[in-house]
Amino acid sequence: MKSHFFAYVSKIKWITRWGLKRNAITENVMEHSWEVSAIAHALAIIRNRVYDGNVDANAVAVAALYHDCSEVITGDMPSPIKYHSKAIQEAYKSIEAKAERELVLLLPEALQEDFSVIMVEDNIPREVRQLVKAADTLSAYIKCKAEIACGNSEFSKAAEDLAARIGQYNLPEVEYFIRVFAPSYQLTLDELLYSSDKRGNLSKHEADLMGPCD
Repeated sequence: MKSHFFAYVSKIKWITRWGLKRNAITENVMEHSWEVSAIAHALAIIRNRVYDGNVDANAVAVAALYHDCSEVITGDMPSPIKYHSKAIQEAYKSIEAKAERELVLLLPEALQEDFSVIMVEDNIPREVRQLVKAADTLSAYIKCKAEIACGNSEFSKAAEDLAARIGQYNLPEVEYFIRVFAPSYQLTLDELLYSSDKRGNLSKHEADLMGPCD
């Protein structure tokens, strides 16, 4: 049989995020999904190596990679609309769940079970979902900070809301990522290259941004 699954999934590169805001830097769902996958994988490894966790980092990365694929059917729902009311939120979650299952059914039957456990949210282990959601929020926060750095105040309130949400997770691996990795996103390429050899070469401004690494 022929399957349209990957042809469908590939269309997420045409779905633009942050549709209700003026963007200085455009972002599509495929770009976002890669970044969430990379961050989620890092969070899992940090949990395991630094905080004595025992989560499958590869499973987390794969679940994150596919976490927004249902948007090829639903489109990207801007957060102000998605969370406008409990009724809208519940309705969207129901539509999202149906879209996830529809995508899985596009696969050959022999592959459906394997993809169901990484694409259908209800089938994903709680610990994996937790880290993917945290990575999703971190990615959005990084995007907002990049927009603000470009002088785009359109994202100021969103950055505040996301920072508050990140704090509410109360996850040490998230705090670790914010402390150790997040400040570097604000550096230019030249600054990154200058500071890549060793921390001692950082300017005072960069060192202040980085904060303590221990």
